[in-house]
Amino acid sequence: MPEHRIGTQKDFEAAREELLAQEKELTRRGDELARKRRELPWVPVEKDYRFETKGGTKSLADLFDGCSQLLVYHFMFGPPYEAGCTVCSSIADTLSPNVIHLRARDVTLICSSRAPLDKLLSYRERMGWSFDWVSAGGSDFHRDLGFQYTEEELRSFLEGDVPPTVSQMAQLSGTDVRGYVTEGPGMSAYALLDGTVYRTYVTTARGLEAAMAYYGLLDRAPLGRHEEGEQTHWLRRHDEYGKT
Repeated sequence: MPEHRIGTQKDFEAAREELLAQEKELTRRGDELARKRRELPWVPVEKDYRFETKGGTKSLADLFDGCSQLLVYHFMFGPPYEAGCTVCSSIADTLSPNVIHLRARDVTLICSSRAPLDKLLSYRERMGWSFDWVSAGGSDFHRDLGFQYTEEELRSFLEGDVPPTVSQMAQLSGTDVRGYVTEGPGMSAYALLDGTVYRTYVTTARGLEAAMAYYGLLDRAPLGRHEEGEQTHWLRRHDEYGKT
């Protein structure tokens, strides 16, 4: 534990009051950004994407499953992977329990990956998740949203100094770096109105932190995320902690 400033209860209360004002301002700013997110123009989805599901081949409209809103988490699980991305798996741990609550608000939440459906369903069973998981491997769904990359697009990255965390995550997924980074994580949102599907929002990278509950909690712990200088990532699948 590193050294830290020690103070009295009075010192704490004064500093906490100042911080609270800033936290409230951040909350108000977050509410404003949420409003602007909802006000983005809706774009009709004109391509006829098809997905392999446990219930057979379905269209994007079919995936709404009776709701008018759809959230899709683009889970990094490419065709050569032997297991889903470790980071995406940690996100799925947050997503799965929220499926029922979102459905109560007319939102269907699913995951989509490019690996064959049998791999996805087997891994879902291992992890104990409840969300529907579809395979988009036969369509351009991930590619069109910027969550799938070609070897040419990745050439400069692959020929440079690949970060140790990327090599680590590739190994944990049972593939090589090239196979791992052809996939990208993301979330996309859709509305179904009068039979037409509209894309309403897309995000990736730190835009996904809303689904990474552990970071919000770590930000409130004494040491925070405490990741500076680490050469490998601390995250593991929830059934792998404590294993060598």
